[in-house]
Amino acid sequence: MSNDLQWLLLRRSNAYIVKRVPEGPVFSKEPGNLRNLHSYKYSGLANSKTIDVKDDNGTIKIVTRKTKASPHAVKSAYGTTSIRPRSGTRRALGIAAASTAKRGYRPDLRTATLARVSALLAAQREPKQAPAKKLRGKKAKALPV
Repeated sequence: MSNDLQWLLLRRSNAYIVKRVPEGPVFSKEPGNLRNLHSYKYSGLANSKTIDVKDDNGTIKIVTRKTKASPHAVKSAYGTTSIRPRSGTRRALGIAAASTAKRGYRPDLRTATLARVSALLAAQREPKQAPAKKLRGKKAKALPV
């Protein structure tokens, strides 16, 4: 079945649509949707070439659909790339950019993939300790030296 026909069937009703405000944007919770927007471009169900970025126990997994996979082979149709956050932010973003750029595999999703990987890396990072507040004015003068 073609991607366009799948989108026409899924566009109006599927289990992943999230409508919060009647006149507001329509979101989607489907796997493979990088921006969580309900649109053909970002749809993980209606496109044959999808990119899914997810967090899996401290590692970031980038799952892409193989271009020459059989439609009957579901499990073996996906390739997975793992990124360890300890390897560094630049390296992680380079791996994510390379996974979208290989042989023209959805270069339109490059910025969305990098944004999702960057957000996951920021969420995994431990927050810095706040520096101790310096006393100023009367409070600083009241302390013995």
